[in-house]
Amino acid sequence: MRLTRGTALVAAASLALVGVAGTATAAPSAVEGAAGERIDRAAVQKALDEVAALGAQGVQVRLTDGRQQLTARAGAAERGSSRPVPLNGRYRIGSITKTFVSVVVLQLVGEGKAELDQPISRHLPGLLPDGDRITVRMLLQHTSGLHDYTADLFADLTDFETLRWRTWQPSELIALSTAEPLDFEPGSRWSYSNTNYVVLGELIAKLTGRPYGDAVERRVLKPLGLRDTSVPGTRVDVPGPHAHGYLRYAPGKFTDATRLNPSMAHAAGEMISTTADTDRFVEALLGGELLKPALLAEMLRTSELSPDYGLGVERVDVPCGKVAHGHSGGIPGYSSLVISTDDTRQRLELSVTTGPDLREQPSEALHALLTEVFC
Repeated sequence: MRLTRGTALVAAASLALVGVAGTATAAPSAVEGAAGERIDRAAVQKALDEVAALGAQGVQVRLTDGRQQLTARAGAAERGSSRPVPLNGRYRIGSITKTFVSVVVLQLVGEGKAELDQPISRHLPGLLPDGDRITVRMLLQHTSGLHDYTADLFADLTDFETLRWRTWQPSELIALSTAEPLDFEPGSRWSYSNTNYVVLGELIAKLTGRPYGDAVERRVLKPLGLRDTSVPGTRVDVPGPHAHGYLRYAPGKFTDATRLNPSMAHAAGEMISTTADTDRFVEALLGGELLKPALLAEMLRTSELSPDYGLGVERVDVPCGKVAHGHSGGIPGYSSLVISTDDTRQRLELSVTTGPDLREQPSEALHALLTEVFC
């Protein structure tokens, strides 16, 4: 079993749309005073209903178009229950954590405490065998060549059931990676690796003198008022209202993966949030509230090696020829997405609690939903 980001933003979005039955609910305070509701609620619900046969446990969605905001849900919060997925439910956001971590690293760069093109060994000597050749930018953009430790973390369900309660130290996760040779020469290719962000978590800790999660809370969560977002560390529960997530390990067989020790993901994907908080986060990020213009431009800038990934953010072409940025996320039981146009007028946040019978997702239903938001 892997901790993943999803194969791409759109793939993650289609995964996150899976439901069993659905009702769309407007957020009244968000639409008050709107000149007109441009998001078609019926079309949104139709898209959710069209993917209902896929069998995921449940989904919650938040859509924004200008001043209009719509929340919708599908499925049930827990297997064997009719309780709906809470519209304000907390969920494990997986690799969306990386965008929070990237913001902190770039803030530290802006303060002169690190440099993007500086070898990581300058601050963390001896941590990586090839630390003299791997820069901070390479870690942020996944061009370091570091082997992804999550590729081999769980060989089968037996491993998951045993290791889901284990407390992992960042050094142990990094050691799983460095036990393997580099996948490629640093700076020569792009390949997504969760190891990069575990190392960046250690960089933040070294530069601030506190665990990386403390820096995320002080620099991002508290200033933005993200009270329902947390860096759980070793806490196994999802606090507050939430839907249960399930891990399928064989046809018709699954386990409830809601409770686990998220230290297995660390700075690569351990955080918990809500659609409302991730919406506020991406709006603030792309709106320039968290980074100075030059640093935000660095964050969004892609390269020939990495045409679809900046520094902790994914670039995606959405319907109507628009370009958007965000990130997808996955951790056992949960898949998620946050995406926004760069002017922040159109935004979408999704969380799916996965179930035992997930099959290939219909692209037409997903395209219809994206069209509603971004067109």
